[in-house]
Amino acid sequence: MLTASSSADSPAPGSVRVATAQFFSGEDVDANLQTVVGYMREAAAAGARLLVTPENSNRVRTFADRDDCFAKSETIDGAFVSGIRAEAAALGIFVVVGVDLRAETAPHVNIAQVLVGPTGDILHVHHKTVFWDYEYTLFTPGTKQLEVIDTEIGRLGLLMCADGIVPEVPRVLALKGAEILCNSLNSRGPDEMRVHEPLRAIENHVWHVASNTVGGPADGYPWTGGSQVISPLGDILANAGETDEGLVWADITPATSFPKNLADIGLLDDFRRPDLYAELVAPVEAHAVDYGPVADGAPSRPLKVATLQVSWYHAQSWTISRAVGQITYAAGRGAQLGVLPELFCFAPGEVEADVAAAAALSETVLATITAAAAEAGLWVVVNLVEADGDAYFSTAYLVSGGGEIAAKYRKAHLSEAERAWATAGDEFVVAETPVGSIGLMIGNEIWLPEMARILTLRGAEVIAHPTSWDRVEAATQAATERTEENRTHLVSTSRTDNPAGIGSQIVVADRFIPGQPVALMRYPTAIWSRTGFEENIFYELDLTDAHSKVQGFHLDPVGTRNPALYDSFLESVVNA
Repeated sequence: MLTASSSADSPAPGSVRVATAQFFSGEDVDANLQTVVGYMREAAAAGARLLVTPENSNRVRTFADRDDCFAKSETIDGAFVSGIRAEAAALGIFVVVGVDLRAETAPHVNIAQVLVGPTGDILHVHHKTVFWDYEYTLFTPGTKQLEVIDTEIGRLGLLMCADGIVPEVPRVLALKGAEILCNSLNSRGPDEMRVHEPLRAIENHVWHVASNTVGGPADGYPWTGGSQVISPLGDILANAGETDEGLVWADITPATSFPKNLADIGLLDDFRRPDLYAELVAPVEAHAVDYGPVADGAPSRPLKVATLQVSWYHAQSWTISRAVGQITYAAGRGAQLGVLPELFCFAPGEVEADVAAAAALSETVLATITAAAAEAGLWVVVNLVEADGDAYFSTAYLVSGGGEIAAKYRKAHLSEAERAWATAGDEFVVAETPVGSIGLMIGNEIWLPEMARILTLRGAEVIAHPTSWDRVEAATQAATERTEENRTHLVSTSRTDNPAGIGSQIVVADRFIPGQPVALMRYPTAIWSRTGFEENIFYELDLTDAHSKVQGFHLDPVGTRNPALYDSFLESVVNA
């Protein structure tokens, strides 16, 4: 059994020690209670004030049907929860435990988390709102409003597993002032530890304590563990690994969840645009997106895309000529859509130094790119500086294969540095074109789940993304997540001199196919290039795949949202 700590013997002043346990719960509920109690005692002995345990800590889900699930699930005043309450009071600690709880009427059962305080009182019960696949056949999704619980150790927000596969639940909790996300999981997916959990911490600037089931029968697909404590910057302070049962803990400072100052971006409140997010709280049926799987026999709709990885190198004239060469070369390789990097023709710092000159040059470059696109017959996305009166915009242009401006998007979300020279746009763009429905996104907007979600709800099949990765996780976590949570293709072309030092990337909206490995159902395929020089990715996407929104037989991470719970998307962060 694993026991580990990343911290000193006693927490520093202003910090609190939090613990997460991972184990496998069998069919013996009494034995499972003793397992939880054992970890509570171990956590308390280590000086932890909070312990988080996995989803369904009470019992493995070997249920025949809904009626069987109801008969074998717990009640809030039953022996399992009562035992945890008594031990919490004896130890004086907070516990967040995952329990499948009967609803008032059969055969409904809620997948729940129970927050028990150090006096043994039940402080909150969270009902999981989004399910993983088979869970829809046994349980009833929660419809309770999401709450943040103010405690002596910090403000706690509760979520469970697939609640974090979608961005809405953790975002709402953060907007309501959560300092610590307590996440109980029952997952076999490698994406939880690697993508969902750290990204939800980073994009919401919040502490994240996650506890997942581990192991299981030797001849079965294992639960993946990976229980961990994550900082608002995405740093992993403690991790229990993917194979062994055990407890880990770390010291955290909940108050540092505020101010929500995102690295290289600035304050989250200044970056977000709640005035543009009304679509996120509209009814599910109000949107253009197709939900669920595609029909059997639906024809393929191939689109050959290319990352045109070139940015300022040696001189502006050389850089521009290389972009024209990339367009010609990509068309010769059969590409139909090419994406150039963020502000590709400018040296770092050049736009900020003289935005008027940058806008003037951009007019010339746009004319050059449109002429090259027309000659090659290639659709091209290019990001340049646009002048409009006294205002300047970071604008992505979608140039048709005939050399026309088919659409343009003025970047709506600006970092602190960008606000020094740019004006924010006020409209998101999905262009209906002969080569597909193309959504436009620029640079660090990859960190905003609101952005890709709205483009998806408007029917985007491909999101074209000129960028300059600001950190490795922008590609490995944020970009991956945007496709996983939306099932929309993403083509990100990065500057060769990007701060992260990594290449461009295409993330594919893999269509669910019965028999598909769980990992692929959840963790979309990504194709990478190297960085620092002109290297393209040429890839044939199937646009029909972007209309298959399911990750399994039942889970549609777009269609299973519950907008009635998301009013906070239209508000600013509740600060400390």
